[in-house]
Amino acid sequence: MAEVIDGEAVAAEVRSGIADCVDTLASAGARPGLATVLMSDDSASETYVSMKQRDCEEVGIEGIHVDVDADAPATALFDTIDDLNARADVHGVLVQLPVPEHVDRRAVLRRIDPEKDVDGFHPENVGRLVAGDARYKPCTPHGIQKLLAAYDIDTEGADAVVIGRSDIVGKPMANLLIQKAPGGNATTTVCHSRTADLEAKLADADIVVAAAGVPEFVDGSMLKPGAAVIDVGINRVDADTEKGYELVGDVDYDSASEVAGAITPVPGGVGPMTRAMLLYNTVKSAGRRHGVDVTLP
Repeated sequence: MAEVIDGEAVAAEVRSGIADCVDTLASAGARPGLATVLMSDDSASETYVSMKQRDCEEVGIEGIHVDVDADAPATALFDTIDDLNARADVHGVLVQLPVPEHVDRRAVLRRIDPEKDVDGFHPENVGRLVAGDARYKPCTPHGIQKLLAAYDIDTEGADAVVIGRSDIVGKPMANLLIQKAPGGNATTTVCHSRTADLEAKLADADIVVAAAGVPEFVDGSMLKPGAAVIDVGINRVDADTEKGYELVGDVDYDSASEVAGAITPVPGGVGPMTRAMLLYNTVKSAGRRHGVDVTLP
């Protein structure tokens, strides 16, 4: 059976280190502040935002939250972002996606000050990542790098397959894996919905990052024995449970865990790391803004 990669445990270690950094910054009069903005009535988005605010409270980051009416014009959201960009006590600005259809998502991402773009989605920060000079690594791919390192899964010289080409996970994950840097130096293939013969690509993969958004899309028969499997998917499927559903990943855990060398569970794998790395980027931003050196975990 595969070794279970415990994202909760690794995230707890990261948060502990971040809390120490927050203490250092606060002592220098530079307590980090993270602003979350929600322009949605979606209950899942509301839950995500509240979780991020609780994470801030846990490590000592000042949490600021702003609700924008989902029916308000786009200018209301842009004005809110402008106000947060100008605030000295705000070091990170996160607009919870998705935004309403009448708001241009790309315009929202461009509106955030790149120095406060702790998601790493602003075009300037994307460009820096591709160039190998990242200001902030996007949270999910960075969290995956941390998980691989915590479990001594060496990326150097490894054959890696990333399934999915989203701006949030697939593309930045591939870029990090090919970087000439620790956590990189992998030979990386990006697969997606138009990939022919995915099984052939996976058969040689030492590392698989599944971020396709399709429930249990990858099963054990597709994997190379001993592969490290990172499951980014969080999919709600009907089930005979009290809630009437269960959460599953993009990987069929039962069959994959019999073949893989290491595997992340869903939930409890990548998700906690994504949230931890948001705190990481916020602290990094505060240190940069105030010229205070901190040793990030």
